[in-house]
Amino acid sequence: MRVLMLTWEYPPVVVGGLGRHASALATALAAVGHEVVVLARRPTGTDATTHPTLDSVVDGVRVLAVAEDPPHLEFARDLVAWTLAMGHAMLRAGLTRLGAWRPDVVHAHDWLVAHPAVALADALDVPLVATFHATEAGRFAGWLSAPLSRQVHSVEWWLANRADAVITCSAAMRAEVAELFEVHPAGITVAHNGITPREWRVRRARVTATRRRLGTPLLFSYGRLEYEKGIQDLIAALPRIRKAHPGARLAVAGTGSAVPMLVETARAHRVRRSVTFLGHLPDDELAATLAAADAVVLPSRYEPFGIVALEAAAAGSPLVASTAGGLGEVVVDGETGVSFAPGDVRGLAAAVGRVLADPRAAARRARAARDRLAVDFCWTRIAEETAAVYATATRRERVERAELGRPKIPTGNVFGRTSAG
Repeated sequence: MRVLMLTWEYPPVVVGGLGRHASALATALAAVGHEVVVLARRPTGTDATTHPTLDSVVDGVRVLAVAEDPPHLEFARDLVAWTLAMGHAMLRAGLTRLGAWRPDVVHAHDWLVAHPAVALADALDVPLVATFHATEAGRFAGWLSAPLSRQVHSVEWWLANRADAVITCSAAMRAEVAELFEVHPAGITVAHNGITPREWRVRRARVTATRRRLGTPLLFSYGRLEYEKGIQDLIAALPRIRKAHPGARLAVAGTGSAVPMLVETARAHRVRRSVTFLGHLPDDELAATLAAADAVVLPSRYEPFGIVALEAAAAGSPLVASTAGGLGEVVVDGETGVSFAPGDVRGLAAAVGRVLADPRAAARRARAARDRLAVDFCWTRIAEETAAVYATATRRERVERAELGRPKIPTGNVFGRTSAG
């Protein structure tokens, strides 16, 4: 099939897990014989002079990385306007740079590309498939109090209801999307994230040096540092963990808006000297830290899937994870890791204690987690599942695609469905 994929992040522009997912999926689709063209973007804050549109073939995928338009718009300050401008640039590229090539399907990854994806699917008269990697309501525990959150939610609702087929990365996300956007769950396909095999072996001397530098027993957590990732709960649990396992230390890698809050949390719990913030880690340093860790802890309060759990499993690291969203599907308690309820600080401390108290059992679970990757999280399998959605997606008749009005947004918690406003 001929696939036109739209994504607001694609290597080398990667913000989070979505960029890695889109790249791996596109590459896997191309590897099994599909024609894939990706509409992506150049880095934020650039323009057509400093970073012109690139049209290249990477790993069998044609990538049109579109230059930013001239208006002075900033992602952090002007999110909706910036998103519309990016979509306009993608739409122009899709209509003017593809020549005689026409897709069989348009595939949109998340709300930021909803406008160009809907427009291109309409203009080219092909089915629209949408993958939801997260939701605004989910990130804010069901509250859409800020105007920006309501704007984002309404675009998500539009994309979900306009799409001819919907994909989510976990069963938990399927239930979330169905409830939030009033889409029947039977029409939503679950296609997990996957992991690309890579070399995680690290020289023993480097692992030893990392453990000496960071301390032992060593707990490690990494990813985007935002409130919903729950690192504050891990820090709050550290005094209990250290009481049972003296000297235990925590290393945290990644960047995000929650860093100042996390530093203050460590001070408030009097463990600041036991927590090391590493910032962004290059792949080789990440591999060494994973290998050095006695436990990789993922304490998310909201997690649509949890690609970091797959990476930790691939590295052979013992896993401790909350049951939030997709993490509950990736980490099977007692089999491939140890789990606890999101936000449960005592439960988190107890789960970490299980791992530190019995390293042999932790190693057995880590091996089981790594063995599972080739079966359940193989990109070739995920590409086949996605292609099956493409093949069965049917563009609805024009009368069925009548213009949609604005969704009503509850004044209370969206998941509670209280009064509408």
